[in-house]
Order: sequence, then structure tokens, then C-alpha cells
Amino acid sequence: MPKIRFDAIKETFRRNPLKVKPVSKRTEIFGKNVFNQKAMEHYLDKNAYQAVMQAIEKGQKIDRNIADQIAAGMKNWAINNGATHYTHWFQPLTGATAEKHDSFFELSPDGRILEKFSGSQLVQQEPDASSFPNGGIRNTFEARGYTAWDPSSPAFIYGTTLCIPTVFVSYTGEALDIKTPLLRSLQSLDKAATAVSRYFHRDVHKVIATLGWEQEYFLIDKALYKSRPDLVMTGRTLTGHPPARGQQLDDHYFGSIPERVMAFMRELEIESLKLGIPVKTRHNEVAPNQFELAPVFEEANLSVDHNSLLMDIMTKIARKHNFEVLLHEKPFAGINGSGKHNNWSMMTDTGINLLSPGKTPMKNLEFLVYFINTIKAVNDYEELLRAAIASAGNDHRLGANEAPPAIISVFIGEQLTQVLKELKQVTDGKLSPKEKTDLKLNVVGKIPEILLDNTDRNRTSPFAFTGNRFEFRAVGSSANTGNPMMVLNMIVAKQLRDFKKEVDQMIAQKDLKKDEAIFNVLREYIKQSERILFEGDGYSKEWEKEAKKRGLSNAQTTPDALKVYTTKKAKNIFAETGVLNERELQAKYEVELDQYVMKILIEAGVLADLTMNHIVPAAFRYQQKLAQLINDLQKLESTENGQFSHEALRQLKEVSADIENLTKLVREMRQKVAAIDALDLEDKAQVLAHEIKPIFDKIRKYTDQLEMRVDDEIWPLTKYREILFTR
Repeated sequence: MPKIRFDAIKETFRRNPLKVKPVSKRTEIFGKNVFNQKAMEHYLDKNAYQAVMQAIEKGQKIDRNIADQIAAGMKNWAINNGATHYTHWFQPLTGATAEKHDSFFELSPDGRILEKFSGSQLVQQEPDASSFPNGGIRNTFEARGYTAWDPSSPAFIYGTTLCIPTVFVSYTGEALDIKTPLLRSLQSLDKAATAVSRYFHRDVHKVIATLGWEQEYFLIDKALYKSRPDLVMTGRTLTGHPPARGQQLDDHYFGSIPERVMAFMRELEIESLKLGIPVKTRHNEVAPNQFELAPVFEEANLSVDHNSLLMDIMTKIARKHNFEVLLHEKPFAGINGSGKHNNWSMMTDTGINLLSPGKTPMKNLEFLVYFINTIKAVNDYEELLRAAIASAGNDHRLGANEAPPAIISVFIGEQLTQVLKELKQVTDGKLSPKEKTDLKLNVVGKIPEILLDNTDRNRTSPFAFTGNRFEFRAVGSSANTGNPMMVLNMIVAKQLRDFKKEVDQMIAQKDLKKDEAIFNVLREYIKQSERILFEGDGYSKEWEKEAKKRGLSNAQTTPDALKVYTTKKAKNIFAETGVLNERELQAKYEVELDQYVMKILIEAGVLADLTMNHIVPAAFRYQQKLAQLINDLQKLESTENGQFSHEALRQLKEVSADIENLTKLVREMRQKVAAIDALDLEDKAQVLAHEIKPIFDKIRKYTDQLEMRVDDEIWPLTKYREILFTR
């Protein structure tokens, strides 16, 4: 393989000099390419506009006649803004996005071209579903699948295409995507949280989940990316010796953003803002060439769509700047990987953040209700949360010094831990006037003051409370955020439903007042959830032992984590909340397991090819070079009585041993891969995770040793020091 290094980069710039477009005002371009309320008010009549708003706010169905009016207005807006095609934009079970473009025009009987886009084309389409993963829901020969418009996520123009966010379901109505169960979980959470909110506010009619993600990523030069077959094929480097200088100086984190990277960031922000993605924060991350982008909070469904869209446009804009974006969770060994922190909360239609304390004891009691119920939900369903972030890429990252461990725990800080300890002492049953006063004024009333000083953060916690939200830090950078958010919404909805039932029973059966019943139920929840609370070092061996004593799961691989989907407990909660029926859950399990199997098999194939077709031949050439050198030196020794060949002989033996060990390991790996063909999906995944994948590290040990021994001019692969420090 030809070696593409710095000469290629110079040639790239010569042909494509960097051009920086003038920056527009953010307020002028925000939502420019979105069919938002402002656009709808202009292009729709009053009835059509109200129908869309009722669908968004109350989930009401849109009449087909009205749908035709909406489609006509949307088409006119799109064409006036340069669109020539439209597509139903959806998110199949792969986690990526999918689209099939159709033009607006049709031919009339007399051969004239007509611009046409009907309500039926807006509301529903029938793409060929035969090649999308479905986990056995449908047969291969059954090609029917339906996309249906999701009015709660506005249509947008990307390039010259009108993109209409949709759900994707089978002919029989089962979910074939990520959005459908996410929407169901949001509906379940809305119903449960609104019912609980009525304890405190009679004017609350809706509760939405909010999400603010923090997207980490690497940027590397496009020419260097193409010089590494493993990066191109798998998204990560399967070999590579760490450079002498990595991230140990801490000089990249929050450092000055390189000019070329800044040009990429500016264009990315502008295009994101046009699409209504409210990007706000940008900075250097810890590892060389690693960066982060974060928006402000949005309604969770829209935020999930925006993150999926962002990952797509990041890739396209990066290539314009001669970069490649790496979203793999661990593209380089020995330095930090990338995650996607998911900041989650709940908001009422009256503007109240339910996870934010307030100025009154009653508001703080409301905060405690949602705060403690969320902790209880995580305690009861920590295995489901672990499964929700499981992937082949994230297996490399979790617990690797820059990411939380695979053990799910909750960090709330010392001050709030003390509040829970005091609440745990609440008297069973009715409270005396003094107890009520002490609780409301001395415990509940002081929560806002406590949180002002609760600024310390535990970076090893997978699920942490950070002032007015919970931050799910274990989500991988390439993940579709819809999956973890769906699970989190679902388990909290289930927990809030149980909470209201218990409180109402206490009020009716024990003749308790509302506040007394709430305090009593919360006290029991605190006791039941103590095992999930952890303030210490999540990386320590002591925590692993302690977590095991507490009965917390510690699934180190994706196949082990996904097993929870097959349990009765998981099936019950998915069915009870209406998020997934048993058939859909089984399909989800099989698709995610199959994705894992395919990715590890691809990595095994690429690693074998890289080793035997690139690294070993280069090692042979160096071996031959050493042998010739030794031969020449030995001739010299015979005339000069010297020992000139001693060091060369030692190096030859080391290189020869590495070659022999490598070829044996690759042969062993290939044999094991061939042997799994006869196994079922679950057994394949287990063998890959526990027998074949560990061989990757053994192979890497010898390839990395050879990288340090073989002449740099002979070595065929671009090295870490070149990839990570070229900007």
C-alpha cells in the first residue's frame, strides 16, 4: 500500500485552498431552513396551522383534507427555498439515518411537468423495507414498511431536499426504528409525570423530557485517514504504538483552537443553526485532535433528531475542510475516547423544571419527588440502562480512565446525600407539627442553598445529578441518543406511576395528608435505593467488589449487557409502559446483537488483512535488510577480529520472533472465526466477545513492537504521532 503522509496533505491544500466564509448573525440564520412556526404561519392558512399545532401539542390526528393543505404549503416553502426533492427522513434500528429522495414533479396526461406534493405523500410513504434489520419481525420477501410523519419534529431542508422526520414501522405495525419507541416512552412519561405534578400544580397539563447532549469527536486529516485501512473500515485503529507525547501534558484541553479546525467549526455551527440545531459550546477536549460541541436544551424527541442530523452534517462539512470526523468511542489506544453526555430533565408546559429546586419548601418537595423517583428508577433498572449504552465501540471506552465504568451508579454529592439521610429518618405515618416544620424549613427549605456549594463533580460516575438535571455520561459518541433516552423515560415513567399509586393508597387507607404520604413513600424509596448511590472512585477495584456485594451488575461486554432484554422483568416494563411489545423487544435484542457480531467480524477480517498483507511483509523486508547487514558485518569481522554484528543479530531474533508470534495468532483467530459459522446468534456473540476479541490485543502487542523495531521508511502504516499532531 502506498504511504500517504505529509506530501499528500500539502497536495490536498494546493488543490483545495481553505476558504472561510463571512460569519452571519446567529439570530438571522437560526431556523432558516426549518419549516417552523414562523414558516407555517406564512405558508399555511389558519385551519392548517392550528391542526399542526394541535398535533404537536396534544397528539391529535390530522384530517386528510387538512393534510393536503399542509403539504401544499410545505411544498411551496421548500421550493421557494431551493428544494427540488423530498424525503421521509427516519432512523432504522441500525441507529443511523435513512432517506429515499423523490422529486416534486409528476407528468400530466398531456406530457407537461407538474409540481405535486399531496397530503398522502406527506403523511405516509412506503419505502422498501426488505434490507433494513428487523430482528425477525418480518420475512425477507416481505418488503413492505411504512414511514409516517412525526409533526412534533419540524421538516427541514438539507441541501436541495425537503426532509420530513418520520417513524418507520412494519406492515403489521411493529416498530422498525428508534423514534417509535422513543415517542411512546415520552408519551408514557408525560402521562405519569403530569399526574404526579397535579399534587403541586393544577394548571399543569403536559410534561416533556428535555435533553442536552455533549458531542465529543476527533478530527484528523483526510489524507492520513485514507492511509489507514483500519480507520476507513472500522472507525478505529486496530494497531498503533502510542506516541511519546500524547495527552499527558494536559495542554490540549480547553486550549487555543487550531485555525483550520476553527474554520470547520464555524461552518458547522452556521449550517447547524440554519437547521434549527441550537449549538452553543465548542472547545478542545483532552486528547490531541479531540473536540466537543454542545447545544442548549431542547425537547427530547427534537434533540435526538438534531443529534442524528448533526453527526451526518459533521462528516460532510469536515470533508470540505479536508478532515475526517471520527465518532468511534475509542479510535486510538492509550488516549481518551469519545462519549456523548446526555443531560436529561423534565419540564412542565408551564415552564417548571421538575429537577430544579425553588424558593419555597413546596417547590423543593416537588423537586425531591422527581429527584428521588429518578434515583429509584435507576436503582431498579440499572441493567436496562447499561444495555441502552452497549455497543462494540463503547466496550473499549467504559472504565478506561476517561469514561465511567460499566457499573451503573448515581452520584448526587455529599450535601444531597445528607438531605436523603435526614429524610430517611421521617416518622412512619402522621407527622407532628414540629416534625413538619423541621422537615420543610430545615431540610427541604435549604436545598437551594446546599446546591450552590455542590459544585464538585465525580467524573467516574455514569449517572450524576448536576444541579438541575441528571447527566447520563456513559453514552457513546456514535450512539443514537434515542435508545438511552427511551429507556430512561420509560423507567422513570414506570416509577412515577408506582409512586402516585402508593401515595394515593396512603392518603386513602392511612388517613394521611398529601405531604405526609409523600414524605413516607420517599423515605422508603431512599432506603430501597441506597445501593445505587456512590460518591467514590468508580475505577477502583474496591468499588467493583463493593458493587458486587450490593448486587449491581457489571456487564463488561455488549452481549452480556444485552441479555437483560430477554428477562421477564424487562419484558414486563416495556409492555406495561407500552414502549415495546414482546415481539418488538425480541427484535431489538436480535438486531443489536447482530450489529455487534458484524462489527467484531469486520474488525477481525481487517486486522488479519492488515497484519498479513501490510505489517508482516514489511517486517520480512526489514528482516532481509538485517540479514544482509549481518552478512556484511560478519565478513568485516573475519578480517578485523571485531564483534560488529552482535546488535544486528539481537534485532533480527526479536523481529523474527514477532513475525512468528503474529502469524500464529492470526491463524488461530481465523480458525476461531471460521468455526462460529455453525453457531446461533447468541453463541456467536459470546465467542466473539470472550474468545476472539481478546486475540486482537495479543496481535496488537506484536504489531506495535514491530512498529518500534522496523525501519520507519519501511513501515507501511501512518503512525499515531503523525495522525494526532497534524492540523
